[in-house]
Amino acid sequence: MDNVNKNISIIKQISHYCGEITQFTERFGDCVGAFKTDFAYRHACSMCIIHISELSAYLTDDFKIVYDGISWKRIKAMRLQLAHKYEAVSAEKIWNIIKQDIPALLSYCSSIAAYYDMLNRPALEFEYEQENEDELEQ
Repeated sequence: MDNVNKNISIIKQISHYCGEITQFTERFGDCVGAFKTDFAYRHACSMCIIHISELSAYLTDDFKIVYDGISWKRIKAMRLQLAHKYEAVSAEKIWNIIKQDIPALLSYCSSIAAYYDMLNRPALEFEYEQENEDELEQ
C-alpha cells in the first residue's frame, strides 16, 4: 500500500473511532455527570481515544506537514497519558476532549477522506452523476 492510501486508511479509522465516541455519548448520555459516574462510559471513550492516538503515530510526517490543522503531536501525547497514567487524567479532561477535540477531529478527518475519495472516483462515474443531477434540475 502506498503512503497516500495508507494515510487515508488511517484517517478513516480515526474517523471511525471518533464516531464511536459520538455513539457512546448518545447511548450513555451527553452530560459530564453520567460520564464521571459510569466507569464503562469513561473506559469506552478512553479506549477510543487511545486507538485514535495510536493510529495518529502511523501517519507519515509528510502527511502531518500538509494537514497541520490538527495538533498530531498532542493527539499522540494523549495516548501516553491515558495508557500509562490513566488514574491521573481527570474525567473532566477526558470529557473536554470528547466535547471539543473529537468533533473537530472527526470533521477534519472526514473532510480529508472525502477529498481523497472524490479524487479517486472514476471520471465516468462523476460525469454520470452530474448528468443525473442536471436532469433532475430540469
